[in-house]
Amino acid sequence: MSPAPGRFPLLAYPAFVRLWIADGVSTLGTFIATLGVQFLMIHHLGADQADIGLVRAAQWLPTLVFGLLAGVWLDRVRRRPVLIGADTLAAVSLGTIAALAFTDLLSVPALAGLMFLVGTATMFFRAGQQSYLPSLVPARMMPRAFARLERTMTAAESVGPVVAGALIRVVSAPAAIAVNAFTYPLSAVLLASVGGGEAQPGAAGQRRVLADLREGASWVYRHATLAPYAVGLHLWFLGHSLITTLYVFYANQELGLDAFAVGLTLACAGVTGVLAAGLSPRLGQRFGVGRMCVLSDWITPLAYVLVLLAPPGGTGVLVLCLAYGVHGVGMGLKGPLEGSYRNAVTPDRLRGRMNATIRTFNWGMLAVSGPLAGAMAVAWGNRPTIIAAIGVLVLAAGVVTFSPFRRAQMPRDPDVVGAATP
Repeated sequence: MSPAPGRFPLLAYPAFVRLWIADGVSTLGTFIATLGVQFLMIHHLGADQADIGLVRAAQWLPTLVFGLLAGVWLDRVRRRPVLIGADTLAAVSLGTIAALAFTDLLSVPALAGLMFLVGTATMFFRAGQQSYLPSLVPARMMPRAFARLERTMTAAESVGPVVAGALIRVVSAPAAIAVNAFTYPLSAVLLASVGGGEAQPGAAGQRRVLADLREGASWVYRHATLAPYAVGLHLWFLGHSLITTLYVFYANQELGLDAFAVGLTLACAGVTGVLAAGLSPRLGQRFGVGRMCVLSDWITPLAYVLVLLAPPGGTGVLVLCLAYGVHGVGMGLKGPLEGSYRNAVTPDRLRGRMNATIRTFNWGMLAVSGPLAGAMAVAWGNRPTIIAAIGVLVLAAGVVTFSPFRRAQMPRDPDVVGAATP
């Protein structure tokens, strides 16, 4: 890949630009549909916290079922066709949810089954995308490339919930889901236009699946810095998901916020996240990847303490906006750095398995935390569940703080990617 001088060097890599736009289109739709599904369950299906937890578990269960095997497979195939296929599956599944909802034929079990398919598509897309991106830009550009994706995601996070809230208020929750169904075909078309950049995978030969799984897991969990990073991240996902499973129900039913107000609070994370993601590569270079990620992990529980303290009504909206604004800073700082770091220190032949291993346990936590959060909230209430989740987030921050990961730095030599040894 040739050097890319200029103020906007990533524009010199058109394949990355297409991936970037495709990701932005589908991510915007995802944030619209996420709120739509929650309000669809609460107001159209009469769901309680346990039902919400069940559907959320179904959405993330594919990661536990297929995640590790997907990593092995992604290291044996070209990743772009996988991304296109994932977009197609997501479009069909979400379109079916919207159609069934419009005709009053949707039930909680049917929604859970369709969200299982959406979760399958999401798993393959995200694992494939993270492994595909390093083939589109040189190693020295990866922090910038991941920062662009992170900023796009946080921008979508700021716009999507507001659009969803307006659609739900003016039209209906199924309309918000239908919008998301139309974004995935656009993403697939853009990805289909990406040419070149990805090398043909080597022949599988006599490689065995179990041996490949062991090699991928060994790389992550024996690595001096990736191991504590991964464990801390798994705990972070558990604590974070316990809260996000309940948040819409809590804000709507306990604090009295309507769909637009809930969307507005969630959007604040996107606004501050865009700003933080823009500063992230520079701060990571100056202070170190590990230090900035550790700082981010301590910001998250602070943000959720504010969620816990929010009162009902208009004042609660302001407090929740502040809470999610703080949360967005943490997410924006960490996202570009952790993605670029773990891919930079991992050889290309292991990237699919590395990303899939980490994502399997991250998203597996989401599958576990869904029904767990629902059961805890039904038995104890929303606020005690949030307190327990904050405790898990503090534990996650402690793991990375007192580990070698806090001193992690991006490799200085861009030609020696994956040179770190476990």
